[in-house]
Amino acid sequence: MSPATRIDPASVSSPNPTRAAKTYVAAIAINATAEEVWAVLTDGSRYLEWNTTVLRFDGDIVEGKTVTLVAKVSPERPFAVKVKKLDAPHLMVWSGGMPLRLFTGERRFTVVARPQGGVTLTIEEHFRGLLAPLFLRSMPDLQSAFDDFASDVKRRVEG
Repeated sequence: MSPATRIDPASVSSPNPTRAAKTYVAAIAINATAEEVWAVLTDGSRYLEWNTTVLRFDGDIVEGKTVTLVAKVSPERPFAVKVKKLDAPHLMVWSGGMPLRLFTGERRFTVVARPQGGVTLTIEEHFRGLLAPLFLRSMPDLQSAFDDFASDVKRRVEG
């Protein structure tokens, strides 16, 4: 991927990131419509065709439903997340974690039109909770997975 297609993650606004114990962000310019990007993001049945960060994906991306995925960075642990919000074709939110909000993660996918054409896709995840410092010590660094996912979406959409 050429550096010109990357977006500075610091320029992406985030809902109250200061309350997060850890945040990952990846943003990328894609030469496509929001609808084209949205179609790829919300078709979980095809994730394994293009998404190099996931080994398994089960479930349908439907608001209120739960999907389960196994990520390459942690192949021994499936992650079940709830599709908290779908606002086509601009916002998708997944959330998961422990009861009583002791440790939670919320992943936001945003697709925003760019004045010069195309869109910016931003993927960000905020980890929070009383036990976040404990769990985050044992978690791998996820930044490269976020960057890879963004690049994978771009490749899939742009062809």
